[in-house]
Formats: sequence, C-alpha cells, structure tokens
Amino acid sequence: MTEPITIRQKRLVHRSRYRGCREADLIFGRFADAYVKGMDQDDLDRYEALIEESDQDLLAWIYEREPVPERHDNDIFHLLKRFNVADAG
Repeated sequence: MTEPITIRQKRLVHRSRYRGCREADLIFGRFADAYVKGMDQDDLDRYEALIEESDQDLLAWIYEREPVPERHDNDIFHLLKRFNVADAG
C-alpha cells in the first residue's frame, strides 16, 4: 500500500524541521513549509532523496563549498538554493 500524498508531505515537512543541525533545521524547515505541500510525487521523490543526505554535505552544496553531486543537481535542489539565498538577503 502506498502512502497518501498528504501524509507523505506532512512527514517530509516534519523531517525537514527536525534534522539535528540547527542551521539545517531552519533552512529545510522553512523551505518545506513554503514548498512541500505544492509538490507532486516526483518532486517529493527528489526532495526526499536530497534530505536523506547528511547535513554537512547539504550545507556544503548549498553554500557552494562543494559541488552538488549530479544525482541531486535538479530543479528541487536549485529551488532550495534560491530560496535560501532569498531568505538570507
């Protein structure tokens, strides 16, 4: 049985808010609040794969200390990065 999209969205919002690293909690929590409810299943797949990564790796990619791996170089990552830059400015 597959998880209903609304339950999946709520689960991903929760996971985004409580990652463990306060900076990542803020970045991903705010992003999830703004975008996850409007995502379709494919978008949610890409977002969920992204948040499976470690906070250290994610922050290094967002702040361009390391190149983002090809597997995550997609529209969801770019939306997250733009959102973080807009939120910081």
